[in-house]
Amino acid sequence: MKFTAAKGKSNPRVIPGFGLTLGTTLAFLSLLILIPLASVLVYSFSLTPTEFWEILLSESVVWSFVTTIGCALIAALINCVFGTILAWTLVRYDFPFKRLLDGLIELPFALPTAVAGITLSKLFSDQGFFGAPLARIGIRVSYTHLGIITAMVFIGIPFVVRTVQPVLSKLDPQFEEAAYCLGASPARSFFRVVLPELRPALLTGFGLALARGIGEYGSVIYIAGNSAKEHTQVSSYIIMQKLNYLDYEGATAVALVILILSFGLLLFTNIIQIRQARRTGMR
Repeated sequence: MKFTAAKGKSNPRVIPGFGLTLGTTLAFLSLLILIPLASVLVYSFSLTPTEFWEILLSESVVWSFVTTIGCALIAALINCVFGTILAWTLVRYDFPFKRLLDGLIELPFALPTAVAGITLSKLFSDQGFFGAPLARIGIRVSYTHLGIITAMVFIGIPFVVRTVQPVLSKLDPQFEEAAYCLGASPARSFFRVVLPELRPALLTGFGLALARGIGEYGSVIYIAGNSAKEHTQVSSYIIMQKLNYLDYEGATAVALVILILSFGLLLFTNIIQIRQARRTGMR
C-alpha cells in the first residue's frame, strides 16, 4: 500500500524551526555583511555629487582603477588558461603526490595574504630566486605592474581550478572518444566537445578570480611598489591611504565603486550558475 503526502503539506526538514533558523541567518547576515556595507553607502551619500565625482576623477584614483581592473583582468585570463590545465592534469592523470598537489591548490586560501605578498616580492625582486634571472634579461617583476599581476594570479588561480575540476570529473570521456572516431584531432575535440561543457565553469571561475583581484590588498601591496609616478597604486591602497589621513568620505567613495564592481561580478557568476543548472536539468 502506498501512502502519499497530503496535498499542500511541505516535506519535513532535517533541521526543524524555520522561523528560528531564518531569524538567526538574517541576524548574522546583517551584523557581518549588510550593516558594514550600508555604512559605506551612508558615508558616500554624505558627499555632494560634485565632491563625489571630484574624488573619483582625481588622477591618483583614476589610475588606481585602471591599474587594479586592468591587472585583475589580465590575471583572471591567465588563471583561466593555467587553471584549466591544472584541473585537467588533476582529473585525467594519475601520478605520484597527486593528492599533495591537489591540496596545495588551496594554499592561497589558507596562507595569510601579507605573507604571500612579502614572499612574492622577495622571490621576484632583482636579487630574488626568480627575479634575478629575469632581471638579467631585462624583465623586472617586483614593484611593477607585472608584479601586481603575479600576485593576483597567485591568489586567484584556486577559484578557476575548483570550479572547473568538478565539471571535468563528471564529463564522460566517451564524448571525446566519439569525436576521435569521427576523425577529430585532439585539439578539435577539446575546443568543440570539452570546452563548451567547461565554459560556464570557466566563466564562473573567471568572475570570482577577477572579483578577488579587484579587492585584494595584502598580497598585492608589498609587490606593487605603490608609486604614483609609475601608476602602481591599486584601489585598495588608495582606500587605506585616505583612511590614514582620516578622509573617510573619500575612502568610502572609492570603496563604493569597488563594491559595485564586486556586486556586478557576483551577479554575473550567479546568472551563469542558474543558466547552467537549468541547462543540465538540475532546476
